[in-house]
Amino acid sequence: MNILYINHYAGSPALGMEYRPYYLAREWVRAGHAVQMLAASHSHVRARQPQEVGDTPRDEQIDGIRYRWYPTPAYQGNGLGRVRNIASFLWQVRRDARRLVAQLQPDVVIASSTYPMDIWVARHIARRANAVLVYEVHDLWPLSPIELSGMSPWHPFAMVCQSAEDAAYRDADVVVSMLPRVHEHMAEHGLDLSKLVIVPNGISPDDWPAPGTDGPPLRDDVAQALAAVRAEGKTVVGYAGSMGRPNALDTLLDAARLADPALHFVLVGDGHERPRLARRIADESLANVTLLPPIPKAQIPSFLQALDIAYIGWQRVPIYRFGIAPNKLMDYLMAGCVVLHSVEAGNDPVAEARCGLTVPPEDAQAVADGLRMLAALPAEERAAMGRRGRAFVEAEHCYPVLARRFLAAVSRNGAIAMHVHVA
Repeated sequence: MNILYINHYAGSPALGMEYRPYYLAREWVRAGHAVQMLAASHSHVRARQPQEVGDTPRDEQIDGIRYRWYPTPAYQGNGLGRVRNIASFLWQVRRDARRLVAQLQPDVVIASSTYPMDIWVARHIARRANAVLVYEVHDLWPLSPIELSGMSPWHPFAMVCQSAEDAAYRDADVVVSMLPRVHEHMAEHGLDLSKLVIVPNGISPDDWPAPGTDGPPLRDDVAQALAAVRAEGKTVVGYAGSMGRPNALDTLLDAARLADPALHFVLVGDGHERPRLARRIADESLANVTLLPPIPKAQIPSFLQALDIAYIGWQRVPIYRFGIAPNKLMDYLMAGCVVLHSVEAGNDPVAEARCGLTVPPEDAQAVADGLRMLAALPAEERAAMGRRGRAFVEAEHCYPVLARRFLAAVSRNGAIAMHVHVA
């Protein structure tokens, strides 16, 4: 089967996020399918941008996946620069439609760019190719910017997003959602729910050492920081990931002020909030908090396996009623971490996996109390929690499983003749 995957922000292990398109596509390639990824040359979520993209699209092959990078203008933040970047990407893909159909002869066209406007381009290509049209939902737009950022529903950008979302639910043959509690919302916007399948985020087993074995060595500064905390006999509470307001790291720092002195907090990552968090740690003399620069993705397993408790937090916002699908939580569970989860959402993987404790969001005292409870558990009980978390991910959230589920949905909806082998 020939799969055309449109994801503006697609990345790779070498480039950084978004990882999901890469991992799904790699599994499909391993199963014998051909995958062409279409992505923009500039994305705010990547660690670095693809090189040598001039004024015309550049083709590259990464682990058997064909990438086509479309040259788009750089931008920062969520202003007009990002809008121009989106418009440039979509216009170029639309202009390239005839050539894409002729060269690739796609059987399936996937629109998966977080924002919904790529459905119009994907629909045009799918109709020309007589291909299956799939709409993949990362977040609910325009509801996410409306509820998270206060955008008016009557803002021109929100209205464009709403028109695109409605078109996606109306015209797609299959809708794949990472969020598990979207049924009512999508039905209200015209989706026939028989088209819907839930395929959450996950991890790649290839990135993880087998239980009981060591991963790649940590960078010296990280290894030394952890060793110093261990030498003091402290329990290590860790966080690894993006440092933005949605990650509720202020709540974690508030909890550090209230925490048992036997706990030490080690935060690794980057993001627009990192400089402010660093100033806060210094200004408030939080000696039990160590803030470190981001580490390579390959070292994440080693860092997580060195923790006693891992933290993940969220803001208290209504949008999470549709569910959550955080990548880093899957990493935590795969590493066998005991997790303190500060959330109120439509689903809770930590509770499902029975691998930690869930407390209310934006409640520093609840976080501090929860960490104290987890730290007081016998070591064997924490180890059993960690094993349950890893087993949960291996059964439900590994990309080989998710990739099969994705393509099985295409078959189940009668959208394509399954002379294609779904491994």
